[in-house]
Amino acid sequence: QVQLVESGGGLVQAGGSLRLSCLASGRTLSYYGMAWFRQVLGKEREFVGGIEWSSGHTLYADSEKGRFTISRDNAKNTIYLQMNSLKPEDTAVYYCAARLGILSLESTNYNSWGQGTQVTVSS
Repeated sequence: QVQLVESGGGLVQAGGSLRLSCLASGRTLSYYGMAWFRQVLGKEREFVGGIEWSSGHTLYADSEKGRFTISRDNAKNTIYLQMNSLKPEDTAVYYCAARLGILSLESTNYNSWGQGTQVTVSS
């Protein structure tokens, strides 16, 4: 199983930017899909976007297209979520997740999760 550790969350004003990192260890990631989800207390975990490690193919939720960018650094076994033009509604705990195979929009299809990092966007 892949171990995941997120970092980079914090407090930012609306319109600002943050970059989240997710360090992966424990497995070769060649056949993995790596995704970012977010969750607000009392709501379901929501797909933000993801990247397939081998191909670099990315997929984004419609609401994040154009504002968020996901990338990977093979040498560092790390994926990134660059978030620009942040809005108060982006406030959530952001989780990194991994699954063997292609990306899925469903959180239940991922079996490795990080501990989450809080992102708070003030108005």
